[in-house]
Amino acid sequence: MTSRETELELRQSVIDACREMAAQGINQGTSGNISVRTDDGMLLTPSGLPYDRMKPEDIVAMKWDGSWVASASNVPSTEWRFHLDILRSKPEVGAVVHAHPIFCTVIAIMNRAIPAIHYMIAAAGGNDIPCAPYAQYGTAELSQAALDALRYRRACLLAHHGLIATGPNLRKAMWLAVEVEVLAKQYHGCLQLGSPPLLPDEEIDSILKRWGQYGLRDNDGTLKIPLQPS
Repeated sequence: MTSRETELELRQSVIDACREMAAQGINQGTSGNISVRTDDGMLLTPSGLPYDRMKPEDIVAMKWDGSWVASASNVPSTEWRFHLDILRSKPEVGAVVHAHPIFCTVIAIMNRAIPAIHYMIAAAGGNDIPCAPYAQYGTAELSQAALDALRYRRACLLAHHGLIATGPNLRKAMWLAVEVEVLAKQYHGCLQLGSPPLLPDEEIDSILKRWGQYGLRDNDGTLKIPLQPS
């Protein structure tokens, strides 16, 4: 397979994942965006283009210095900055998924982290899923807030905004985004009944040490999620 064919497949995988976000109900309209790492930068969804109209050539190739070839059809997502900064800062991350899932966004509007209500919280790398403080979309301030929240985690909420999930590849980033929305829905349900009991830190630490035996398998059957948060 040539490098051109490989890039075409990667571009198509971004489009497929965008459509999967809609099918899974974790995004509405064109508000979500996805990036994947390449050798010299990233491939990123364009701004404002409906997923069902998106074609491989619409996916924007951005270099590590933030430059891209502009045209009428491929202006990058307004959230390009935190995608680029996350991929530059976290070499173990191969893909970034950003969306506005209903329950994640409800929790984020309340400026709350998702605590250890369930052992699946370990999927994000620790005993909670933090909520980054509010900053306006597309800004350097939002990018820095996201980087801070993701320092020891693979996912975070963005106050009054939505969700970021990362992974070593796009399949695992998408899987994590769905898992975090499930946790947010569970947490929201618990709050209707009162203050939920939480799993202790030592239990989550124990689960993290076993995490290599759990989670989404790669196509070759292996588990490649790091055992400890990066």
